[in-house]
Amino acid sequence: MAKSSAQSRTPSRERIVAGAADMISRRGLNATSIRELAKHAKAPLGSTYHYFPEGKQQLATEAVQYAGSAIARLLRKELDTGPAAGVRAFLAVWRGIVVGSDFRAGCPVLAVSVEEPPADGIPPALVAAAEAFEGWEKLLAEALRDHGAAPERAPGLATLIVASVEGAIAMCRAKRSMKPLDQVAQQLEALIADALDGSA
Repeated sequence: MAKSSAQSRTPSRERIVAGAADMISRRGLNATSIRELAKHAKAPLGSTYHYFPEGKQQLATEAVQYAGSAIARLLRKELDTGPAAGVRAFLAVWRGIVVGSDFRAGCPVLAVSVEEPPADGIPPALVAAAEAFEGWEKLLAEALRDHGAAPERAPGLATLIVASVEGAIAMCRAKRSMKPLDQVAQQLEALIADALDGSA
C-alpha cells in the first residue's frame, strides 16, 4: 500500500517532459540545468535521471518533441475545417501561452532553435526542433492544397505562416504586447484567402 502511495507522488515522465518544455520556453536551453528543469516540473532529480539517463539533452529533445507533437495534433484537428481555421487555432495557442505567462514564455521549439549549438556537432534537441517545424509546415501545406491553393504556392505559404507566427511570438515577448501577433494574424488571413481565391 505504501508503495502505491509513493508511486502516486512520483511525477509521470510526461509531466516532467511538459515541465521541461515550459521551462525551455521561458529561459532557453543553454541557460537551464537539468536540476532546474526537474525543479520546475516538481520532480525529484533522481526521478528525472531515472527517466532520462542521458541527462539534459535527452530531456530537452523529448520536451521539444512533446511541444512539436502537441501543436501538430491541434493543427491536424483544426485544419480539417480549413487553413484559416488551423492558423487561427495555431495563433490562439501561442496567444494563450504568451499572455498566460505574462510574456515570460514563448515557443520551446523556437527557443532551442535560436541558441548556439556546441562546436562538436548538432544536438538532438535542435534536430527535433527542425523536425517539428517541418511537420507543422507539411500539415499546413497539405491543408492549403486540399482547400484549393496552387500546389506550387502551398509549401512557401506554409513556411511563411510558421516563420511569421514564430517571429511574432518573439516580438510579443520583447514588446510585452500582443500587437505583433494580431498584425501577423490579419496579414496571414489575407494571404490564405488570396491563395485559395487565386486557385478558383
